[in-house]
Amino acid sequence: MNAQGEDVVAGVRTPQTIDQLAEVMPEAYAQFVEICNKLEQHYRDMQDMEFTIEDKKLYMLQTRNGKRTAAAALKIACDLVDEGMISEEEAVCMIEPKSLDALLHPQFDPTALKAAKVVGHGLAASPGAACGKIVFTAEDATDWAQRGEKVVLVRLETSPEDIEGMHYAQGILTVRGGMTSHAAVVARGMGTCCVSGCGEIKMDEANKKFELAGRTYQEGDWISIDGSTGNIYGEAIPTADASIGGEFGRLMGWADKYRKLNVRTNADTPKDAAQARKFGAEGIGLCRTEHMFFDPDRIAAIREMIVSGTVEQRETALAKLEPMQQSDFEGIYEAMEGYPVTIRFLDPPLHEFVPTEEEDIQALAKEMKMDAEELKAVIADLHEFNPMMGHRGCRLDVTYPEIAAMQTRAIIKAALAVQGRHPEWELVPEIMIPLVGEAKELHFVKEIVVKIADELIAKSGMKLTYKVGTMIEIPRAALTADEIAKEAEFFSFGTNDLTQMTFGFSRDDAGKFLSAYYEKKIYEFDPFARLDQVGVGRLVKMAADLGRQTRPDLKLGICGEHGGDPSTIEFCHKVGLNYVSCSPFRVPIARLAAAQAAIKNPGK
Repeated sequence: MNAQGEDVVAGVRTPQTIDQLAEVMPEAYAQFVEICNKLEQHYRDMQDMEFTIEDKKLYMLQTRNGKRTAAAALKIACDLVDEGMISEEEAVCMIEPKSLDALLHPQFDPTALKAAKVVGHGLAASPGAACGKIVFTAEDATDWAQRGEKVVLVRLETSPEDIEGMHYAQGILTVRGGMTSHAAVVARGMGTCCVSGCGEIKMDEANKKFELAGRTYQEGDWISIDGSTGNIYGEAIPTADASIGGEFGRLMGWADKYRKLNVRTNADTPKDAAQARKFGAEGIGLCRTEHMFFDPDRIAAIREMIVSGTVEQRETALAKLEPMQQSDFEGIYEAMEGYPVTIRFLDPPLHEFVPTEEEDIQALAKEMKMDAEELKAVIADLHEFNPMMGHRGCRLDVTYPEIAAMQTRAIIKAALAVQGRHPEWELVPEIMIPLVGEAKELHFVKEIVVKIADELIAKSGMKLTYKVGTMIEIPRAALTADEIAKEAEFFSFGTNDLTQMTFGFSRDDAGKFLSAYYEKKIYEFDPFARLDQVGVGRLVKMAADLGRQTRPDLKLGICGEHGGDPSTIEFCHKVGLNYVSCSPFRVPIARLAAAQAAIKNPGK
């Protein structure tokens, strides 16, 4: 009472609760409540209203839809439906899909966050909040975490060998890399907070320290990172675990009722697959088989295969890999409970897996019965100037057909085993051959798959249907999709690589110059985070149309990281794709965005 609004904002006066107005000025309060109800009935949403009282007379100054947390947004939407004020469709469209991130990942304490100072900024690569002590190696992350310490793994960039440490870390911070770099993709799959591409950091990994904003950070210093904003804080900020209320389930149920697109997940382990199922995934759109070999006890076998000089050596190494793959595939089929599973054949740039440390080189040389210097020469020979466009994808299977043969055996044997245990499920493995740019490539690899798969199924005496398709990630594949569809039973658009090859810049290095493009209004957004519908989108639509001209029942999906972006999902709905696939923790976002796309575009 007897105060201006500015007095309250400045903290000169302590505000009272609104219900105390009823005691002091009952008439003004009654009028205020009446007007509030009228405004909320009119706008059919929770309102943020400003008013003043002068000489006991009420004046309304302005009203607008009130800001709210994700949990409050769900509660308000459900309450409005229960009150008959809005429909289920309107409730679904009220929620910003990306706001669901706050319900699925840890967040910083809001009060502590306001007092904290931002010391650096990178790309918001994987949402959530992380606070821990700085470590510089995956081994240290594992050791420290097993001792009960919370850690943040800080690296120049991550590699497959870092996977175990990434599992143990609260968060991951990298100096290099973009939204689809190794650190970003793996972190999103695990639901771990990640800030990538912070070029402001001057790293000294050898001495386990780095410089940022004029301060030197040593191993063991506290740091906090926000994967939803890209902010870095040089201090410990308390975090709160995610919590999902009953309204979340209600809204997701409405979303599933109205959406037309299926939502799958990108998952490489039974654990990730099971997490995605809890979030409502209807299958796996991308299982990256090379990610199954990141564990330290498996990487030796894949290295042995890569550096093999003869078919016999390669087959010996592949024989070690096959049971590992079959076991993982069985676990993934089980986790998906009969829903479709698309498994991509091996697609690593080979340099990612070869050893670089002397100790690892010596161990592999001993295993391969080779001289260490000879092995170093083989590793040097594997070096490629542009490995992302090098000896990978279907090119591996054309060069080494025994790799495709091993993976086919693992996929089909696993499916037969799980089908035998669960006759009520109708398993249909989908074998995806990556990086195809020519129909003859696909034909060559498909022949290997069909021969081995048919033999195994016939020998088992069981009925099992499987599909062979491809990943459209090279512009030439999109341009010749009518020819490729003669061989492929499904297309999955790998929009990470398709974006890279269409724009002609590296997804790992583009962060160095894209910020300048945003500042100068050349690009409005990161094309690796949101699909470029004008260029890359045109290729997707063209390939979809051409493919279905050849094969009308062609199944179409998208499995790049764009599959979790709401604007991209609306585009996929309009183009007529069957499904989108995204990281496990993005599945609820995709379900909601798919429903909104269907409600906004009823004729599509």
